[in-house]
Amino acid sequence: MSSPIASTRFSFLDRSRTREGHDGPQALRDTVVLAREVESLGYHRFWVSEHHSVPGVAGSAPTVLAAAVAAATSAIRVGTGGVMLPNHQPLVVAEQFGVLASLFPGRIDMGLGRSVGFTDGVRRALGHGKEDAEDFPGRLAELLGWIDGTQQAHPQVHARPAEGLRIPAYVLAIGEGAAVAAAAGLPLVIGDLRGREKVLRAIEVYRRDFRPSARAERPEVIVSGTVAVAGSAVAARRLLVPEAWAMAYARTHGSFPPLAPAEEIERRTMTAKERELYERGLDGHVHGTEEQVTEQLERAIEETGADEVLVTTSTYDREALVDSLRRLAGIAGLRH
Repeated sequence: MSSPIASTRFSFLDRSRTREGHDGPQALRDTVVLAREVESLGYHRFWVSEHHSVPGVAGSAPTVLAAAVAAATSAIRVGTGGVMLPNHQPLVVAEQFGVLASLFPGRIDMGLGRSVGFTDGVRRALGHGKEDAEDFPGRLAELLGWIDGTQQAHPQVHARPAEGLRIPAYVLAIGEGAAVAAAAGLPLVIGDLRGREKVLRAIEVYRRDFRPSARAERPEVIVSGTVAVAGSAVAARRLLVPEAWAMAYARTHGSFPPLAPAEEIERRTMTAKERELYERGLDGHVHGTEEQVTEQLERAIEETGADEVLVTTSTYDREALVDSLRRLAGIAGLRH
């Protein structure tokens, strides 16, 4: 029996994380460089994210960054993971993706999420509140209507050059968004691989309630999560250290810091709460040697029935990250 990995697509999402000694502008340039590496390794797509006023994340304008990535690559699919639709007018989002799809035909993905600004101050600055997230299904329908040319709320208004173009749309979900994706007949992007039971329940709901549409005839599931591969289990675990500490720090200090070198973090004296959150942040990720990761991925794909794995690994050491992606490409049998 062949491994389920062989029939699964693999892609990468980069959140343009800042690192100590490497500022926001450098993080964005690093994202573009990484996209070229990911393309050369044979991955299916490369996505970028949207965050506002987060000190450790430089990616605040995903469609702009996607344009830079698409211009720097030649064949890999490029998209957003995702544009947070409650923060934007659907017409403007449609126009932006119309421009992208016109400049890079057949390569652009429109990944859409329902998150709003992380704090009240950010939400006020964006001009949107939590109530806008509740209307995500309506905003999604409006956006798709602008692209399909079926919207009727604004007669004689058209999303140019988007109208009539085939721009694949994806719904990003932690859990509750699965029902939205099912009702809209769109592919589902769900994470992460650690919260397996919650993910499996959401996928079950999605597949059960999926309504075929002009965009997708059958359910399609993309599972996202951290995957770290190295020559030893210890080395793979060290790839997880910078992000685990950043999350622990954010939850205890209220500010998301740049990624620090693993060796520096391992020398730090942590409070009991910091240590607890840090250790928890290291648990449950797919990581290890090629053999160990193969076994973990096979189990994850079999349990979720995923059509694709969207890798979201962030770490300080970019060379180690590329090496991890190269090893994963070997596991997956990607052509490069």
